[in-house]
Amino acid sequence: MDFKDLVKQLGERVVKLKDNIQTEEATKNAFIMPFIQALGYDVFNPLEVVPEYVTDIGTKKGEKIDYLILKEGVPTILIECKHWKQNLDIHDGQLLRYFHVSKAKFAILTNGIQYRFYTDLDELNKMDEKPFLEFDITEIKDVQTEELKKFHKSYFEIDKILSTASELKYISEIKSIIASELKSPSEAYVKYFVSKVYPGRATEKIMQQFGELVKKSNTQVISDIITERLKTALTKESSAAEAEQVQVEQITAPDSTEKRVETTAEEMEAFFIVRSMLRGVVKANRIVYRDAQSYFSVLLDDNNRKPICRLYLNGSKKYIGYFSSDKKEIKSEISSLDDLFSFQINLNETLKTYLNDVS
Repeated sequence: MDFKDLVKQLGERVVKLKDNIQTEEATKNAFIMPFIQALGYDVFNPLEVVPEYVTDIGTKKGEKIDYLILKEGVPTILIECKHWKQNLDIHDGQLLRYFHVSKAKFAILTNGIQYRFYTDLDELNKMDEKPFLEFDITEIKDVQTEELKKFHKSYFEIDKILSTASELKYISEIKSIIASELKSPSEAYVKYFVSKVYPGRATEKIMQQFGELVKKSNTQVISDIITERLKTALTKESSAAEAEQVQVEQITAPDSTEKRVETTAEEMEAFFIVRSMLRGVVKANRIVYRDAQSYFSVLLDDNNRKPICRLYLNGSKKYIGYFSSDKKEIKSEISSLDDLFSFQINLNETLKTYLNDVS
């Protein structure tokens, strides 16, 4: 099982078990220890993972942090754990004190669901107030998984992580500000647009009026961007496959009246997901689709003898059909298009089979 699947499996485990976890200790055992193991560390080896690590803070002696991860005997990552129901916002000060007296370069604050990664970007040997990486293990995105992978024992390089930590931190903060302004525009944000489009004085009444206008404009701009991208994608792809569609397998009604095949936006989004997963193996233009009434096919080189997968998205339940080495179709149910990423290994293996045949 690759790292991405392992992290996804851990997220599913958390969703399944969390309501039965009543204590902080149970949170550690059920959620956080498996997380540390997923990063490649042996939680039962004190040369790699030290539980209840003592960190004396000034006059306070015997202060303990939940886990310390060692890399070749050197303190590397501090982990402070809380019960899964606890809000992490009220606990980062405690971790900051531990970080200050430790030689570890990274610190993690977690309740087994939310994970916050800190370092000392702003001031050397002083933990930053804001994390450079933050995610929910039950809803972790692929880009976050790739960043988390850098902390795996096999890939861990301090300099490599620090080189991207600053960028991650500022991108996260900028995205948070943009999201906040889109949802509830601040006075300064509204005032900027008033100054650009309104010739008069920005009175309180005008600011209130423009507050709603800016909020509506935000929504419409986002909607227009999404619509335009889908329209462009559909136009580009449908023109390339138009001549072939009449040859695709179709389901015919008993009275022999043919139904028109309509490619949906969801099918196109699924196609782009599949193509993005495979473009590391072959050029993107070699991955094409053909639509039919019964399923939506993704093919190599537009060759129906080289099916990569079939997508069944128009029924009450959704499925992906991928192919074994003997070209037998294996169908699996999916709850959303995000589940397609779980089949990247299967699709890559199918694709490589065709490439090996050519060789």
